[in-house]
Amino acid sequence: MTPLIVAVVLGAIALVPTTLRWLRVAQREHYIAPWVTILAGLWLRVRGLNLAAAIVVVVLIAASIAPSVAAGLARELPEWMRWAAIAALVLVSLLPFGLGVRGRSSKLAWTTRLKHTLVVWAVLFLGIGALLTLLLGATGVPLVFLLAPLVMDLSLVILAPIEKRLSHKYLVSARKRLSQVGPRIVAITGSYGKTSTKGYVAHVLSGSYSTVASPASFNNLMGLSRAVNERVVPGTEIFVAEMGVYGQGEIRELSETFPPDIAAITTIGEAHLARMGSREVVFKAKSEITEKAGTVVLPIDDPLLSGLAAVCESQGKRVIRVSTEADAEGADVIVADGLVRVGTETAPVSISGVGHAVNVAVAVGIAVALDVPLASIASRLGSLPDSPHRAEVQEAASGVVVIDDTYNSNPVGAARAVEGAAALAAERGGELVVVTPGMVELGRVQRDRNRALGAQVAAVGGHLFVIGRTNRAALVDGAAEGAHAPRVFSRRGPAVAAALDQASERGVILYENDLPDHYP
Repeated sequence: MTPLIVAVVLGAIALVPTTLRWLRVAQREHYIAPWVTILAGLWLRVRGLNLAAAIVVVVLIAASIAPSVAAGLARELPEWMRWAAIAALVLVSLLPFGLGVRGRSSKLAWTTRLKHTLVVWAVLFLGIGALLTLLLGATGVPLVFLLAPLVMDLSLVILAPIEKRLSHKYLVSARKRLSQVGPRIVAITGSYGKTSTKGYVAHVLSGSYSTVASPASFNNLMGLSRAVNERVVPGTEIFVAEMGVYGQGEIRELSETFPPDIAAITTIGEAHLARMGSREVVFKAKSEITEKAGTVVLPIDDPLLSGLAAVCESQGKRVIRVSTEADAEGADVIVADGLVRVGTETAPVSISGVGHAVNVAVAVGIAVALDVPLASIASRLGSLPDSPHRAEVQEAASGVVVIDDTYNSNPVGAARAVEGAAALAAERGGELVVVTPGMVELGRVQRDRNRALGAQVAAVGGHLFVIGRTNRAALVDGAAEGAHAPRVFSRRGPAVAAALDQASERGVILYENDLPDHYP
């Protein structure tokens, strides 16, 4: 058989795993281009074997073109060069090593959107592959496989406006439901803490109002539309909506369908810096939540949010300022030193050592905006719900305390979690073990923040167990001067087993952040 026929046959076989691999990455990255290509580049950058193999693929593809060039020059080349495209195809179809087809923690969910993505991808991939094969012969097959992440991102770009049009009917239905039922809408955003705060708000308000909150992290147009269509029923008085954002304009668009009566921002941090570029852009994107709101609740300990409070007040909005500083001036709500203060009234409040007072303060501020008396608020503060995987504290049968903070992926939250876990370990007289893959989507500060996390674990005398390769170098570098040498693990399972052995019955294990396995 000729190299071309072999390449086409092998390409047809390799197409299935390649398609499943990059579809999985696209789904986990919320169908946002160019994140499939960015993740592909990450696998090459942090795992030397992948980079070396990619270089070999490029060399083989170049070698496979040589016979065509030589033929034009009437030269003879070694026979292996005629088959270099086949070797390149076999190798590129396996790349990147370590990125599984099925996945353990991030399996494919065959949603309607994923099926649409599959169709667009197949048309593009096969079309581009056919064109390259027509132009380059057998060389075109491995070349299109090398370009697979870019082709997937191109599919996402093409499909985005189509998906938006297809989903419009669900938005219309949600708007109609809100118009019919007429609940007041409480909208919450923030770099972190918004899901916990949403749970606190729903819990505190449910003592005075019929309250519905968007579930889990349903914080985009489709998620909130689904929450309204499925959960907002006649008699619902308050709808609490968590609003997520990956760029400017998104919350403004959310507010068109879900116009908030009360808007709150928990924090402005560095989460999603890789997508938005700077903290100032994050602030602008989050600030859009206040535009349609008549009342805003803002933590004024952050100068940016304090300034925003003044702007909102100048626009005639009702502004409720909250703080976690006991002597904060101008704050309407203060949560500090075991007390919550509203005006001149106070009530006791207990916050977990790994919890965030600002989330409680914002929740109280929202309740105040809805005229809930402090006595009613205080009666519910003692039983605030835990948010799954956000500073959840449990004691195992062996006696070891486990803090599950795997949904926390921001520097401030991580530092707070390590601080609280270290204090708990000291109180129990046991070892602290921090198991983490580090934090991602932090752009240019990602290495520095992960290095600081490693250094903090070392400074409190903890054992650092690093999972995966994404932030391994930075974490290990940060903890290098500690009393305990950091340990590295390729997967989470062995790290968990080792942590249980290390901590024993008096220890504390902090699981800080987790990454799905489409990350290296």
